[in-house]
Amino acid sequence: MEESGAERTQVVHARGHEHVSAVHASTLELTSDDSLTPAGDCILGIEADRTPADFVPGFVVACRDADATITATFEAGDHTATIRGRGHPELAFTNDRSLVCRTSEYVDDRTVMVGADAAAADLDRAFVAALAGGA
Repeated sequence: MEESGAERTQVVHARGHEHVSAVHASTLELTSDDSLTPAGDCILGIEADRTPADFVPGFVVACRDADATITATFEAGDHTATIRGRGHPELAFTNDRSLVCRTSEYVDDRTVMVGADAAAADLDRAFVAALAGGA
């Protein structure tokens, strides 16, 4: 997830899993959990090395601006997906397990952007296949 400025760039590493289906219509998620069931249809990656609770204060403050544009770039093998959304004053950045990008305006402690221009179901299927292959 990036915004201009060094302190406003956060990098999260995760890996795919055979159960990545990416069919959820309104969210996408990375989790620090080490496994995934088929029910996790919005989850793109597991074993994330950072969660919202780990993000630096400058990034958190910037994301709480309703006018902020937040960009998340996901890479899997030779594939890249970029999602853009907005900040929200109620973003908590306190969850220590997972992060969620949402197309809606709903906010909870996992939410890192609202009004995203895409969700899991919108991702290129070759990208999803790379994630399902463990990338």
